Amino acid sequence: MTSRWPTALDKSLSAIDLYESHKERKYYDSRANLYAIIMATEHLERAYAQDCVTSQEYTTECNKLISQFKIAKSALGDNETTESFMKTFQMDCPRATNRLLYMGVPESLRSSDDSDNVGVAVAKTVADFITAMDTVRLGQLDVDDLSPLLIDLRNSLMQHTGTPKDWGPIQKVETWL
Repeated sequence: MTSRWPTALDKSLSAIDLYESHKERKYYDSRANLYAIIMATEHLERAYAQDCVTSQEYTTECNKLISQFKIAKSALGDNETTESFMKTFQMDCPRATNRLLYMGVPESLRSSDDSDNVGVAVAKTVADFITAMDTVRLGQLDVDDLSPLLIDLRNSLMQHTGTPKDWGPIQKVETWL
């Protein structure tokens, strides 16, 4: 009979139990996923700082990691914070910490080349808002329909220079996401 558990290379040793129940396995998988997201964000930030990825690639991947992080951090539960998780596993990721915990949006959206042109930024924000509002009015309330539109709206709101992350309209859009 073959064991579903990994076996040691030395056949004289017994099987290695990685977990004892399905619940315990999900717990470790969720934490491993969170660890991977934080590390991937750190590496992406480094690559962007060294100009190894384009602004568009960076923005796409960073938005994806930020969304995944928001879902994955729920695995920690109420008694552990992301900071304590990172400290426990000795994760030295200052760029990822800043991006995921404090900024919440890609750097390319905070310091856009178009930031001097306020009119264009305002027009894009209004267009994104109208598009999202029309989608809701048409009854397209599926997450797949609304999420990309709300992400675009949040990103265009964040492009305005001097806008703090805790600004009311940005927080409202964040609650919808």
